[in-house]
Amino acid sequence: MGKRVLLIGGNFSPEPTGIGKYNGEMIRWLANNGYDCTVVTTYPYYPQWVVQPPYDRMKKRFKKEVAGNITIYRCPQYVPAVPSGKKRILQDVSFIASAFIKVLQLIGTSKFDIVITVAPPFHLGLLAVLYKKLRGAAVVYHVQDLQIEAARDLAMIRSKRLISMMLKLEQLILRNADHISSIADGMIRKISDKTGREVLLFPNWVDIAQFHPLTNRTALKEAFGFSATDKIVLYSGAIGEKQGLESLLHAAATWQHHPEVRFLICGSGPYKAQLEQMAAQMQLKNMTFLPLQPAEQFNRFLNMADVHLVIQKSHASDLVMPSKLTTILAVGGIALITANAGTGLHDLVSRHNIGILIDAENQEALRAGIGKAIWENTTDIARNARDYAATHLSISAVMTRFKEQVA
Repeated sequence: MGKRVLLIGGNFSPEPTGIGKYNGEMIRWLANNGYDCTVVTTYPYYPQWVVQPPYDRMKKRFKKEVAGNITIYRCPQYVPAVPSGKKRILQDVSFIASAFIKVLQLIGTSKFDIVITVAPPFHLGLLAVLYKKLRGAAVVYHVQDLQIEAARDLAMIRSKRLISMMLKLEQLILRNADHISSIADGMIRKISDKTGREVLLFPNWVDIAQFHPLTNRTALKEAFGFSATDKIVLYSGAIGEKQGLESLLHAAATWQHHPEVRFLICGSGPYKAQLEQMAAQMQLKNMTFLPLQPAEQFNRFLNMADVHLVIQKSHASDLVMPSKLTTILAVGGIALITANAGTGLHDLVSRHNIGILIDAENQEALRAGIGKAIWENTTDIARNARDYAATHLSISAVMTRFKEQVA
């Protein structure tokens, strides 16, 4: 019988994007490779920020699901319709409270070899440490976002005392983790500086068979309702505060004298309505908003775009690694990425020549970068992007390394 793995995470399948997507794919890979997997999570709500059907009818109670050698325990939590710093804290506290109940039950009934927690929320690591102390499992603490630093630097949490308390709790988790991992070199450096320990590289992956380059971009544009001669500048993903998408509206305004350049924001999130209102007030005729696209046509949708925007505020450049970038690379897309020199994201992109880099929160640089991506020869970048994804970011390669290192 294979090892028994417990994942404690606030996001899980069937969430289509972000951490929930990767958690679900990780557990499916482990289950398909002989591991007996249990998950303590909540109900899918991201990126819509509302619990999704059919789970919305049962969101106030605990629920058990079993699929082969995967057992999922879904725990209730508060989900704010419009998240803020305080509401996100309340959400995290509500989940750790309900997850604590479930983990206590598992401590008395189940013996796991490995407990994996994925941050954010960072404090779920406390539950893994509790399980380790009582049942002896190895703890893997995996960092997708540096949640505390992001909340501080983006002014989502302004209380210095609260930030200090959160950092102390994080140190407790880091000291007790058997393995610490993160998704990008820049984040690894920051975590290593805090811990003085080795931090493993465990990057987000992409299904390179599902997402791949297509050659009929003209036909794809027409299929999605655009003109064959349009130049599509696409942002696809979560629409939240850290992206700074207001800059995209201002960029669209500067390109209105080029009617063939069309801006497209696709996705959902708490700031989408606000952006739509701003676009209407600015009378942006070259801006289109679309909902999340169905999975079965997402590869075609991404291949339609001439430019893919990976937009972040400057403070976030080394605190988060945009999950959307892996899929853009897989389709050989031309990614225009806001990342300042010296950050891990900037170093990665420039070292492998897999995108076009511009300074974060620089409106003129964004306008010029869009022009460069549209009009200059980017064949080498497209080829390098696909090659990098195929070599470094396939789920099989990433999870095999993970298995060899910690599992």
